Amino acid sequence: MPDKLLKPGQKAPKSGQYEITGPRGGGTGVERTVTRNEPLPPPEQKGQRYRLVDPTQHRRKP
Repeated sequence: MPDKLLKPGQKAPKSGQYEITGPRGGGTGVERTVTRNEPLPPPEQKGQRYRLVDPTQHRRKP
């Protein structure tokens, strides 16, 4: 199953590092840190989207 690509302005489903992908889905190596339920920022170029590459790890307090 391919990674889900998210559009700029869409709310982030999880907190973590999101990589900007090119118009055809290839990685650019540029990442943005986004908090859950916050909108993804505008990309550098038209047609780019985001892919979650490193979700934030949460620990519960005992």
